[in-house]
Amino acid sequence: MGLYRLQQVDRQMDRAQSQLEAIRKTLENDAELRAALAGVEAAQTEQQHAKHVLQLAEAEAQAQQIKFQQAESRLYGGQVHNPKELQDLQNDVASLKRHLATLEERELEAMSKAESAESQLGQAQAELENLQSRLGSQHQQLLSEQSVLTKDLERLREEREATANPVDHSILEQYESLRAKRRGIAVAEVNDNACSACGTTLTAAIQQNARSTARLVNCPSCGRILYAA
Repeated sequence: MGLYRLQQVDRQMDRAQSQLEAIRKTLENDAELRAALAGVEAAQTEQQHAKHVLQLAEAEAQAQQIKFQQAESRLYGGQVHNPKELQDLQNDVASLKRHLATLEERELEAMSKAESAESQLGQAQAELENLQSRLGSQHQQLLSEQSVLTKDLERLREEREATANPVDHSILEQYESLRAKRRGIAVAEVNDNACSACGTTLTAAIQQNARSTARLVNCPSCGRILYAA
């Protein structure tokens, strides 16, 4: 079940975010360090946004390039002989080419912004590293853990996006609603004939339905979505 894997990823993200919050609270009394950390966080956010915008621009330009090539191939492929159709096709090719040029300009602009954001992130990280060198061993250890957790969280965000994309929107809404109501746990495994989250004993019919991917089955007690391997 895709939701079960999504639950696993979300729980890992929850733990990473909780650990990051604990580290932040330990370090928050250092104003200089707070400023450096905020700078890295802001730079990371901007870099991720710029990277996302670039990916969209690249995909849009690539799709337009395919449309242009197909139209151009039809124009010069000798398949169209009617003068009116040829004229219309020439106009279409010209229009597609102009739009492609516009999209490629946007792609270059997005690439430039992504490179700039990457550079700014590197600068912010370098400033943070310089500050780290002046801190005691405790802070250095915490900052090292923070760096690892931040990278893990970025990887998990990408994994979450890939896992959530195939899930139907209405099912995803139900999942998110349950997560909000049930302390972050929307999907519960069936273990020893019971819901692993609340311990309610489940009938054989419910367990059998939980093994099916045809529809969602909820725990009759806590309402969580049941998953049985």
